[in-house]
Amino acid sequence: FEVIKKAIELFPGVNFINAFGQTETASTITTLGPEDHIIEGTEEEKEKKLGRLTSSIGRPMPDVEMKIIDEQGNDLPPGEVGEIVALGPRVMSGYWKDAEKTAKTLTKDGWLRTGDMGYTDEEGYFYLAARADDMIIRGGENISPEEVENALYTHPAVEEAAVIGVPDPEWGQQPRAIVVLKEGEAATADELIEYCRERMSSFKRPRSVVFVDELPRTSTGKVLKRVLREQYGES
Repeated sequence: FEVIKKAIELFPGVNFINAFGQTETASTITTLGPEDHIIEGTEEEKEKKLGRLTSSIGRPMPDVEMKIIDEQGNDLPPGEVGEIVALGPRVMSGYWKDAEKTAKTLTKDGWLRTGDMGYTDEEGYFYLAARADDMIIRGGENISPEEVENALYTHPAVEEAAVIGVPDPEWGQQPRAIVVLKEGEAATADELIEYCRERMSSFKRPRSVVFVDELPRTSTGKVLKRVLREQYGES
């Protein structure tokens, strides 16, 4: 998040492009183009563009069809989390000499099951959601921790944020935010919860916030959600 923002500030004349794909799609299937990296307009427009820039994988290439499906293969509307599937000339015809794996990965009508969970917005941009074991399920609704984290990262006082699910007797799970504040900055739990509520569907907002000095990470810098669940995952 911070790296992208800093790169744009340091190199304002560079046309940045962000691409997403996988081996089974002959590389790129979505892009965030140079126009998506221009953060201009009203404060509300700039916040929306910055949020998209730091969380979206872009829109499909012209020769690629993409959609989000549920476990039964039904199409899902914008905002609902499911599996990302793709169709088009970039999609492989199958795995070499592995019919069983091919049958699991390609639908009968040629759609590639990418194995990535995600969702779309009303403008057709795609977003990656969490791994299945990181997803938060509240009252039957899927909540992507990344969506909540990306909203928190736009708050001027937030340095780092991670979101986990905690048990709830009525709803099953509730989102909890683990937050590191920037040095010299201040924010309350209620302030951050309200900040998120204004930027997403109300049910996705954190119901509690824990402030910490740092987030546990691997040697490569990845946040250890497992450790956070062990330390802060009790209701």
